[in-house]
Amino acid sequence: MQPFDAQPKGDEQLLAALLDGMEAGLCAFDRDGVITHWNAEAVRILGWPPEEAVGRRGFGGWAARAADSRGIDARLMAAMDAPGRQVHEFALLTKDGRRVLIRAQAAAVAGADGRPAGVYCAFSEVHAQIDLERSIALSESLFADASWGVMLIDADLRPALANRRAAELLHSGRDALLGRPLGDLLDQGVEELENALQHVLAEGVSPSGTEVWISLRGDETGARYCWRSGFVLLGSPLGEEPVPLGVGWLFTDVTAQRTLEQQSARIRFRYQQLHRADRAAAECENPLEGAVLHLDFALAGFADHALVDLADPAGRLIRIITTPEGEAPLVLPVAGNAIPVGYEPGHPVLQAVERLGTVRTSFGTPEVAEQAPRGRTDVWAAGRRWPAGTEHGLATVLRSRGRTVGALTFLRGSGRRLFDRADAAYAEDVAARVAMALDLAGLSGTEPAAPLPRGER
Repeated sequence: MQPFDAQPKGDEQLLAALLDGMEAGLCAFDRDGVITHWNAEAVRILGWPPEEAVGRRGFGGWAARAADSRGIDARLMAAMDAPGRQVHEFALLTKDGRRVLIRAQAAAVAGADGRPAGVYCAFSEVHAQIDLERSIALSESLFADASWGVMLIDADLRPALANRRAAELLHSGRDALLGRPLGDLLDQGVEELENALQHVLAEGVSPSGTEVWISLRGDETGARYCWRSGFVLLGSPLGEEPVPLGVGWLFTDVTAQRTLEQQSARIRFRYQQLHRADRAAAECENPLEGAVLHLDFALAGFADHALVDLADPAGRLIRIITTPEGEAPLVLPVAGNAIPVGYEPGHPVLQAVERLGTVRTSFGTPEVAEQAPRGRTDVWAAGRRWPAGTEHGLATVLRSRGRTVGALTFLRGSGRRLFDRADAAYAEDVAARVAMALDLAGLSGTEPAAPLPRGER
């Protein structure tokens, strides 16, 4: 332990080190306005060394113009009689004669008796202070009023801070998000998001304009959202080398735009297929071959199987065309004693014929789950006379010249989405062309024409 008489010298050294280590310029005045302290940052800002600053009375005649110095010195010394800190802006002169706009905070320094013994003044260039204030204001506004979701993700990939919009997009409260693994918040898309965050933490380079399709954990609707995301690496400015503090994640919901774009692209593709099918069918000598071509073109990107059932004069439905995806279409012969398809009452195809419209059905809905023993898809499909593995069906009536020609069924297997209204509209357009082809072939509930052999195009 150092002797007592050495302590004051040590205190002075510690004080000098602290003053020189400050990131703001600092000077101190005694009661008479004489400068007593002048740190290294003040030297950097103004260029005046301590030997030329300490001992001067105020800034007049050296660090400020004569016209400005009286007002500056008066405002600084007035801090001895004012409570708290006083903020001022004024211009000072550097040693090489340049003017620098300064923002300063001044406050009284109390002596041993508690009375004001002088004033300290901490100052920095205004533009540097404004940059700092802008950064703080930007951070506060992002976490208050930003229309984008903003979340700080720590190095463990757990949310550390979230704004109001982020909580809304995640259907949660702001505090409920913090500290939880992303897998507790997101279902689909969580791996893709974590990969992007890990890439930013490891490489420091943010993938630009990333779009992630996600679904929320615990969302019973099963809705999917497209979030356009940006990532920013957060590093500590206090270390010799940047220390990653986490990642700033900014995201917004673009589901409506992307869904509309997908729907538009899907519609363009489908009706290009119809146009191509119309041109190909026009070259067919046998209208039944044209019907098969329409189904082949329609299946692309739309369904896995297509089935055509013909209505005979007695109103029974007889299977005449089946087109499994990736295989040659099968065109079955139709005779007067053909065996009807054994559809049970309430079958979607019978409903479509009865309603003269379109019926959609899927495995897994409450009413279907009750009819499917042990929840097996193949049992459900077999009960409807559909191929094994079918999970979604769409049946629509075939009409031509005011008469019911039969029914057209499209089927989708596992991994594909349910048929929606847009799918139903497309299926009805295909059905109109198929019905016309069957009518031209004489298969409109009257004496049928000779069918094509299997696999003939």
